[in-house]
Amino acid sequence: MLEAVFAFGAISLISLLLLLRQSRLLYDATLIWDNRILAVPSALISMPGRQMKKDTGKTVVSTFGILIGSDIYRWGLDGVHGVRLSAVQIDKERMYLTFGDKDQTMRVELLHGMLHKQMVVEAAQKLWHETGVQAEISDW
Repeated sequence: MLEAVFAFGAISLISLLLLLRQSRLLYDATLIWDNRILAVPSALISMPGRQMKKDTGKTVVSTFGILIGSDIYRWGLDGVHGVRLSAVQIDKERMYLTFGDKDQTMRVELLHGMLHKQMVVEAAQKLWHETGVQAEISDW
């Protein structure tokens, strides 16, 4: 009887921890989704030393992070040691975001679809205001 109590207690504790983790992921995804700057249908992801990967899930860029399909990358969450947005380049067709921590850096390439320079400037200003990263705008 005592073993069954401990087993159910352990299962309940593990379930609670998994529920808390999923709740945090949902909160992060909602925060990014509700504060989006740009939403595009796909992204091209590259990491140093690895092949490029194309993700065809919806990609959402926000001042708080990026959603790539079902993956959540939130910058600024863990202070100086966490994932940080480090560079943004925008040209006439694409937006390039470079982010990561001290161990791993990722670069995401997005076809942004912004047709007017004013839209690009507004997106760059939002990113600069919220993250402190100045976007490099070229070919306009």
